[in-house]
Amino acid sequence: MMNFDFTPEQEMLRSTVRKFVDKEIMPYIKEWDERGYFDPNIMKRLAELNLMGVCIPEEYGGAGMDYNSLAIVCEELERGDTAFRTAVSVHIGLNSLTLLQWGTEEQKQKYLVPQAKGEKIGAFGLTEPGAGSDVAAISTTAVRDGDYYILNGQKTWISLCDIADHFIVFAYTDKSKKHHGISAFIVERTMPGFSSKAIKGKLGIRAGNTGELFFDNVRVPKENLLGHEGEGFKIAMSALDNGRFTVAAGAVGLIMACLEASVKYCHERKTFGKEIGRHQLVQQMIANMEAGLQISRLLVYKAGYLKNQGKRNTRETSLAKWIACDFANKAADDAVQIHGAYGYSNEYPVERYLRNSKAPVIYEGTREIHTIMQAEYVLGYRKDKPLRKMLPAWNPESVKL
Repeated sequence: MMNFDFTPEQEMLRSTVRKFVDKEIMPYIKEWDERGYFDPNIMKRLAELNLMGVCIPEEYGGAGMDYNSLAIVCEELERGDTAFRTAVSVHIGLNSLTLLQWGTEEQKQKYLVPQAKGEKIGAFGLTEPGAGSDVAAISTTAVRDGDYYILNGQKTWISLCDIADHFIVFAYTDKSKKHHGISAFIVERTMPGFSSKAIKGKLGIRAGNTGELFFDNVRVPKENLLGHEGEGFKIAMSALDNGRFTVAAGAVGLIMACLEASVKYCHERKTFGKEIGRHQLVQQMIANMEAGLQISRLLVYKAGYLKNQGKRNTRETSLAKWIACDFANKAADDAVQIHGAYGYSNEYPVERYLRNSKAPVIYEGTREIHTIMQAEYVLGYRKDKPLRKMLPAWNPESVKL
């Protein structure tokens, strides 16, 4: 049976996050964006609403809601600004869900529980200066030394670099095995030899904290190995399935924001004696935004449905991420066009939407990577197999808000 209705709990969740965004983000985001300032208090307030572990099971400190509820949170946060959706994407999608899927019980109790409660913040360290889409090109190493691994290397473009307490970091334990020699580790900020530095001068997402991580002989206990040695590449790819899902959901929120701003302006601005919304070429841009919104939302919630069932969704999530981010980028471009010269200034939010819309087209798999992936699925060159550990299916027995 197909059901396109949201549950009462999901509707209440959307209303809660929307009110939060309208009160806690909208009045301040213009200033934060201009200053390049990330307000850590937003994370604390999200924790108070039990949203830092919205889809993490109650037994691990979360709210126990389904994966599409995570999509709802990301939609509404990105309607406020991409920076805060990104923070939740990294904390929940890339880190906490990876711990839920691959972590031992001891690791879940030590790291996942405080993250789900919002007491600690999690982040994800994969990208390096010479290794973006080509994950096997990473150069960070982890050498076994008794009961520890010694990490050396650097990561870049890491969200929450200066904010997070815990990082899932990928490093080579055996370079000769190429991507089969990559392993994953849980690294704490307080470990000696760890440091971070923010990147300034970004085109967009200026209210977000993004930067570099440095590992100088960081001693990581062997208990912090996530999964098995050599399993890091599979862990990273499964983590990206979750991250891409949240990015796609956020893109839906950005399209929504572009549409709201454009419709409002269409009714306010008059040219040639009538509202600009009466002009057919403006209507065409509005129609394209609406089409992008509805198509993207369907793709996102289909991927979420598969996640709820505990099924592989790499193909569906890749498509949702590619299409939704492209539609969001186009919607932001059209929103600026609709606003004309005013859209080129920060008097209106659409110039920020356009700047913010570019990064998601690049990170967590460029549009080119996803294009190739989709073609390979269709041509039969790519097939997904069950992983040793799958993301748990949603258990609807208890939901806590």
